[in-house]
Amino acid sequence: MANFMKMMKQAADMQKNLAKAQEALAGLELEHSSGGGAVTVKITGDGNVVAIRIDPKAIQPGEAEMLEDLVLAAVRGAQEMAKERAASEMKQLTAGLNLPPGMGF
Repeated sequence: MANFMKMMKQAADMQKNLAKAQEALAGLELEHSSGGGAVTVKITGDGNVVAIRIDPKAIQPGEAEMLEDLVLAAVRGAQEMAKERAASEMKQLTAGLNLPPGMGF
């Protein structure tokens, strides 16, 4: 019975730590650029895009498709940064728990 109570306390502590980590990720801002800085995307650690900056030099008549590609590349890069950061935070929280692969929070 003592082991069960200890396990329940650990689960409660982990849940509190998870909530704190999610809050910290939401407050974290990351930036990713494409096209040598022509397009910069700012994203929070929980994946919300908060800003997109486009260098006016990147806006050329007849080049909309290239600019669209740069925006897409910057957004995807920023999303990947946020995903990696979140995974790193969750890995720290679950260290030593021996969770099976794919059982991340």
